[in-house]
Amino acid sequence: MAQGRICAGNHSAGPMPAGIELYTQKRGEVPLDASVTRTIIGLAIPLAGTTAGAAMVFLMRGRLNHAVDRALTGFAAGVMVAASVWSLIVPAIEESSAMGRLAWVPAFVGFWLGILFLLLLDSLLPHLHLGEKDTRPEGLRSNLQRKTLMLLAVTIHNIPEGMAVGVVYAGLLSGGTGLTAAGALALSVGIAIQNFPEGAIISMPLRAEGSSRTRAFLGGFLSGVVEPVGAVLTILAARQLVPLMPYLLSFAAGAMVYVVVEELIPEMSEGEHSNVGVLAFALGFTLMMALDVGLG
Repeated sequence: MAQGRICAGNHSAGPMPAGIELYTQKRGEVPLDASVTRTIIGLAIPLAGTTAGAAMVFLMRGRLNHAVDRALTGFAAGVMVAASVWSLIVPAIEESSAMGRLAWVPAFVGFWLGILFLLLLDSLLPHLHLGEKDTRPEGLRSNLQRKTLMLLAVTIHNIPEGMAVGVVYAGLLSGGTGLTAAGALALSVGIAIQNFPEGAIISMPLRAEGSSRTRAFLGGFLSGVVEPVGAVLTILAARQLVPLMPYLLSFAAGAMVYVVVEELIPEMSEGEHSNVGVLAFALGFTLMMALDVGLG
């Protein structure tokens, strides 16, 4: 994501509560109303993608074709990998440029912390990946229903995406980083694009498991709610997180890459050999790369 500053403006206001002080005008920042509106839109875009995908349950019958499922999964994986590199890891290294030849250290450390965090969640939280025939869930033992375990698996998947969007917008609102509004928007749009097939991948199996179309849609929609919630929690702590921004950006990247390697790549490769998942991965990767570089 290219470095830059968001446009400056004039803003004057009296004393403000501590929670609002984050958004006050400083040199290089946008006005209060514009920054808040921009952030709300940025957080809503990924959820809109999930919602639109989940709504496919009203238009389609039965399970997704296996080849289509592979393609959608591969596409989502490609978008996530590209977003991890151009929207998170590259800006993390750029933010650490003052460290000279050691500028890679925060990205290295943050990436590994993200991997280990998702590994811990994956080991502790009971869940069952969509489409698995094995009825034994991963994580700690529980008496949760199969549908609940499937939704928990999707929640684990969506946590890193919410963190990624939240960290980028937190850095943008702080005004003390090289993150740009266009780059943040590119990340939101990219995640929304890959959330669309995810929404369908979630709601369609829930329908096939016996849920009504409305319940299956709500399951897909609710699985995406964790993203804006996680993003808001990150933004609320923005003032304290700014000095750690390179670590946080790469932390989100590590968490996203863990999901791709542990879940999405195996899913797009299972069954009879096919290159459809690889081609869809390449399409998602290059589309997200173009979005980030072009808009950022």
